[in-house]
Amino acid sequence: MGTSAKIGMTVEFSGKRGALFWLALKTGFFTILTLGFYRFWMKTRLRRWYWSAIRPGGHAMEYTGDPMEKLLGFFIAVVILTFYIGIVNLLLMFISFSVFNSSVIGYLLSFAGVIPIWFYARYRARRYVLARTRWRGVRFGLEKGAWGYAIRALWYWFLTIITAGILWPRMTFLLEKYKTDRTFFGSARLVQGGRWQMLCRAAVPLLASLVVMAGAALWTIQFDPVFDGMEIDGRALANEIEELAAGDWSGFDLNRPERLLLLPLALAGVLFGMIYYNWASKRMMANHKSANGIQFASALSGLRVTLIYVLGNFIAYLMLLLGIVALVLLAAALFSGGFPVFEEIPGAALMAGLPRWVSLVLLAALYLSFFLLWGVLYNTFVTFPLMRHMARTTSLPVVVGLPLISQRARDEFAEAEGFAEALDLGAAI
Repeated sequence: MGTSAKIGMTVEFSGKRGALFWLALKTGFFTILTLGFYRFWMKTRLRRWYWSAIRPGGHAMEYTGDPMEKLLGFFIAVVILTFYIGIVNLLLMFISFSVFNSSVIGYLLSFAGVIPIWFYARYRARRYVLARTRWRGVRFGLEKGAWGYAIRALWYWFLTIITAGILWPRMTFLLEKYKTDRTFFGSARLVQGGRWQMLCRAAVPLLASLVVMAGAALWTIQFDPVFDGMEIDGRALANEIEELAAGDWSGFDLNRPERLLLLPLALAGVLFGMIYYNWASKRMMANHKSANGIQFASALSGLRVTLIYVLGNFIAYLMLLLGIVALVLLAAALFSGGFPVFEEIPGAALMAGLPRWVSLVLLAALYLSFFLLWGVLYNTFVTFPLMRHMARTTSLPVVVGLPLISQRARDEFAEAEGFAEALDLGAAI
């Protein structure tokens, strides 16, 4: 320990893509075969695989989550959410019709009421995962505070929206600080240092792409009555926007259609800026985390992560598109009624001679296989390289306080990740 305390620790990643592919394929198949019930076991096995592949200082991480407690937690959350949806929404709709004579207000209030539960579920899911994670036999943990996180998230989002996104770095930093300052590794509490202003640099590509998009829109659309010298006619600008919203695209300069290419390019820049900011901000905040004589360091590349997302999703969507084409061709062969164009499809004649119920079963199986294929491809080409890059770019340059850390008590959860699963937030590893 004396040597490692002086030189720190690097993080290794020992997982192989091929092994993950077969694990995701096998567990995904069982999930489809059981109509989704096996997903709690699938996620548990995938997490154990990923955690064991990440090895700070040569010691593998451990995930000790139990799929049965995930399943029971899901049922508990569904009962609670069913009460909310069935009772609270009914009251909201009654008030909406009684007071406003419309259902729109009721729908808006119902949607707004789910937002704090969404933030609550995210915090609870993080707490559960940390409570079931160990390194060198020592448990991680997260203090209670899900409703506090939800209230802060709502307030920070409100400030971010009314300031047109200017306070986005502040929201990112303060929410991460709230979670980090309540995180423990054994008896050691983590601390998030730094200031929110340091994240402004990570937002530069996003802000620049938004400016380019606005400029491209103004250059592409003719606003002849809007601009008068250096002054802008507000009424004319409002009229142009109303016409665009109504589907009147006559304001576009159709004599210069190449200008229209700027809009998708600017949109691609915005997407890149969002991904870059998300991960570059994580790197900056990771470099200011510490825990009782332990320092963290990250060399994560926002550009590398963006390429992983772009290339990985491109491969996954391409394979999914090929699968959809195969489904359409098979359906045409089964129900074409003898169209000659489909007779050359391999196996079409055999399929056409099957009973109709068998054909429907085959189509349903092929349809469900798309979900299996998507999960396998996403894990293989997006999650795997992302986890590998995160692990290999993370290090612990100072670990002098590691021998002083003692074990912490095991946190018990009644609903585990149930709310995250019920609100469809539980797909992430």
